[in-house]
Amino acid sequence: MTELFPHGLPFMKMHGAGNDFVVIDSRGRGAVVTAALAQAVGDRNRGVGFDQLAEIRDAADADFALDFWNADGSRAGACGNATRCVSAYMMQQLAQDAVELTTQRGRLTARRLSDGRVAVNMGHPQRDWRDIPLAEAQDTTRLTLPGTPAAVGMGNPHCVFFVDDAEAVDVSGQGAIYERHNLFPQRTNVEFASVLAPDRLRMRVWERGAGITLACGSGACATAVAAAERGLTGRKVDVVVDGGLLQIDWREDGVWMSGPVARVFDGVLRPDFLAGLE
Repeated sequence: MTELFPHGLPFMKMHGAGNDFVVIDSRGRGAVVTAALAQAVGDRNRGVGFDQLAEIRDAADADFALDFWNADGSRAGACGNATRCVSAYMMQQLAQDAVELTTQRGRLTARRLSDGRVAVNMGHPQRDWRDIPLAEAQDTTRLTLPGTPAAVGMGNPHCVFFVDDAEAVDVSGQGAIYERHNLFPQRTNVEFASVLAPDRLRMRVWERGAGITLACGSGACATAVAAAERGLTGRKVDVVVDGGLLQIDWREDGVWMSGPVARVFDGVLRPDFLAGLE
């Protein structure tokens, strides 16, 4: 990798509602991120630290493509807040108010709103047990697990628990258990949500491959879908996460998520750091 980047590898640090990301722009040179690089950069003591790493790549049929990595070096199929952050950067780069992008989730659309927030259509939720996926046929609105959580796919699998008080939940202990439950062959994100009002949820999250995070965009979408399906809320809700507020609107064309974005700083991964990965 040092041969490709003799002067170091540039990156950006961004966040959406406290959900933080390292972004590497690989356009024009092909994918460069590996599991080893993601793990090294994701180390908050020896690297940079992130909840997910997003790699921008060229796309033949869209403005750009995105790949996502977790801090443990595993791949993520979707990352809503990273998508919004990178879309804000690309809209500025391309002098556009909307962009089309591709991910493992498929083709997505993102738009800049008049108040500076960025919205992305995360697509239709996956509701069939095979698509999420689960290890066996289940009623995905009420799984046969303690607490009868719901399972929702948003490019990533999600297990959503509705609780009386999300603040009182042992997110670390319970999240780690259910992330690797046998019912989820690809592991799962785990959300704990309480209903504050017919249009407002409080959500805390344990992300597979990352642990507790301040926000999870696909998790907020999954929680809103599960709440609407159970009749706990309408299809348009505010989701209060540890890092701020996200708005979810489950429309006919997909689940739209909007919220703040921030580009915190730009940096360069030094050649000697990269050499340690070879």
